[in-house]
Amino acid sequence: MGSRQSRLSDAELQELANNTYFDKKELQSWYKGFVKDLPSGELNLEEFQKIYGQFFPFGDASTFAQYVFRVFDKNGDGRINFPEFICALSVTSRGTLDEKLEWAFQLYDIDNDNMISREEMTKIVSAIYLMVGNVTKMPADEDTPEKRVEKIFASMDKNADDKLTLEEFKIGSKNNPSIISALQLYDGLL
Repeated sequence: MGSRQSRLSDAELQELANNTYFDKKELQSWYKGFVKDLPSGELNLEEFQKIYGQFFPFGDASTFAQYVFRVFDKNGDGRINFPEFICALSVTSRGTLDEKLEWAFQLYDIDNDNMISREEMTKIVSAIYLMVGNVTKMPADEDTPEKRVEKIFASMDKNADDKLTLEEFKIGSKNNPSIISALQLYDGLL
């Protein structure tokens, strides 16, 4: 995709309309804003972290943003282009519950081995705790990332192998009302 085009080509527009929950008019509007804010047509990690940090001014969002960036950056080139951005936005804002859970699984599966280890989950949960800072008071059984991970694994890791498969993650998440409500937080907003 040309980095300074003012409009998406018909072919690009059709492909994105086929692969997202946005219609062509919405896609053109999102693209126009994306290129206006990012004249290069791409978003690097530093810019992404800065944007994320604006939403979490009382904590440090940089580590969590780095993990999210990795999931957005589908081709792994260190930059998020418009198709990568809009596809991730589509899933996280308008996707089905299963699509959102699959996206979240990718976030936690840092090494891309199709399993979430305790170590991987602890890294993500620690990054979340850093990001929200001291704004949110956690219950005593979740007041550290390690306690939170222990609680999650106790409820989701049915075969007790210290790893979560996508299926275990989806089933466990669907049985946890707080996870469901967090995943549906942005439904209908975009």
